[in-house]
Amino acid sequence: MERLLTIFEQADPFSTWWPTIAAVLVGVVITVRTIMSGQRCPNDNQIKEQIVVVTGGSSGIGFEIAKALAARGGRIILASRNLAEGERAASIIKRELGCRTPTSSTDSVSPAERYFVEARLLDLCSLRSVHQFAGQLMSEFERIDVLVNNAGMVFGDTRATTPDGFEPHSQVNYLGPFLLTQLLLPHLRRSEQGRIIFVSAHAHQAAKIDFDDPLNVGTWSVKFHARDAFAHSKLAVILATRWLARELKDTPITVNCCTPGLVRGTRHLRNSPLMSAICVKVITYPWMWLFMKNASEGAQCAIRLATDPQLKQVTGEYFNDCEIAPTSEAGQDKELAKRLYMQTIETLQRVTKLTVDKEACTMATQLQLESGK
Repeated sequence: MERLLTIFEQADPFSTWWPTIAAVLVGVVITVRTIMSGQRCPNDNQIKEQIVVVTGGSSGIGFEIAKALAARGGRIILASRNLAEGERAASIIKRELGCRTPTSSTDSVSPAERYFVEARLLDLCSLRSVHQFAGQLMSEFERIDVLVNNAGMVFGDTRATTPDGFEPHSQVNYLGPFLLTQLLLPHLRRSEQGRIIFVSAHAHQAAKIDFDDPLNVGTWSVKFHARDAFAHSKLAVILATRWLARELKDTPITVNCCTPGLVRGTRHLRNSPLMSAICVKVITYPWMWLFMKNASEGAQCAIRLATDPQLKQVTGEYFNDCEIAPTSEAGQDKELAKRLYMQTIETLQRVTKLTVDKEACTMATQLQLESGK
């Protein structure tokens, strides 16, 4: 032992370049990781008792958005296509937040029960499910303050269509959230300052879109590759955000969209070619850790849009890393945005209603009362 101590005492770290090289490499890795992680939400504003709906909230970015907004006092509704997973996520959020909450001997309820986080069923592949979800919310709550359209899909099978006859990426990423937003507008108008947030992606910059058929549903529509279908749907989100903001300019509702950036650790990568083989995973994971955000970092932009009072008058914008950012040229085309918006309205009106059926609301209320007995 003494000999070992003597060796360390006599060691000269400057006699070799390896310690310096190692220190430089560590410094570069830390710097790159810090830059790629993006900007954190610059505020810690509370949203006490605000009713927040987060689609795709059972995992990934949606889970982190829901947890952060619940910690700020929001009443969170997790919309998930798998209700069991949604309920599990809700219980995890309440448990994690409860563990951070100070307690006293006079408390009559557990810390976890102080947080309102509940799950509801929503499958964006079914427009009927969207109607049922909206009807249930409108029967349960008097208003909605924040709607975060986060749920989405990538690398889906473009050869198949949804039960409503649409390409899966188009319906899950764009048509479903668009319909949900239209259905919930009456309740969003009841809020003192309603906020609608759509989640887009960097991929929109590679999107191909036809001015005569921006929704890509015509008889001459292009059969997209999954990657192109994803990009098209995310560009549609940006265009619809811009035009919907114009439609709602005389209301207290703001409409914005954001990109979470390149995010690892989400279910989007399940069908990715990068996840096709173990050897590929082993090679790519270190680089994904270095150059991609984790889910919490990817959620920061949406969290700011949902909470920051400085954005009260900001609408129709695209955000990246918590700041307004430019989009592709197509994403700034007002005529294209108007044409897409009008075609979307016409297309949805052919297959469904753009208002919630009052009878459906009444039925949802009755089912809720019966289940509570």
